[in-house]
Amino acid sequence: MEPVVQCTDLWKIYHSGRVEVPALRGVNLDVAEGEFVAIMGPSGCGKSTLLYVLGGLTPPSSGRVLVDGNDLGQMGDSERTLLRRRKIGFVFQRFNLLPTLSAYGNIAIAQHIQGDGFDPHRFEVTVNLLGLKERLHHRPSELSGGEQQRVALARAVVSDPKIVLADEPTGNLDSQNSETVLTMLKDLNQELGQTLIMITHNPEAAAYAGRIVHMRDGRILEPAAAPHLGSP
Repeated sequence: MEPVVQCTDLWKIYHSGRVEVPALRGVNLDVAEGEFVAIMGPSGCGKSTLLYVLGGLTPPSSGRVLVDGNDLGQMGDSERTLLRRRKIGFVFQRFNLLPTLSAYGNIAIAQHIQGDGFDPHRFEVTVNLLGLKERLHHRPSELSGGEQQRVALARAVVSDPKIVLADEPTGNLDSQNSETVLTMLKDLNQELGQTLIMITHNPEAAAYAGRIVHMRDGRILEPAAAPHLGSP
């Protein structure tokens, strides 16, 4: 079985004047469909850059990155935008909710943007799993931080994307809300089979994942092939 995410000798180089600044240095990474992978490392190690490349937010400088069989390095901006809409859900440290919409509106709009229209069954399953049924008619300003992040999680998965990318999803939460959100991430993975890649510097958060990948200085420190991929 082919991995849903596959990076081969992936480089990302930024330019500051005439100086080249490599953020990713030959990353190799396979993620199987249905895995929950945590990518850990100190600030500046390249883990967020890797997430942005995987999510099609920035193109790779060289190497190859495939998301559900799509080669991001061969795609233009408009093609990557379409891929993000149809294949990828994002969860950020900042919740990025629309302040004028209720929780219901913030979640439902994701299905309309994806392009297949509103799916009431998927909406109900997602909302119930994330414990939001009683909070749907509240705006973000009326929700706690933990509730806002759960709305952000629901928005990311309600359209059933192939992969969800979470960038420090508990970075703005206290320990109790962090535990709640991480438990729900694990439930999304186990109950809905959602493929998750989470960026974190926190070992307690990483422990919720099925596999931990360590990064330093733009490189992955150990073999990062998915454990159940390989020759039959």
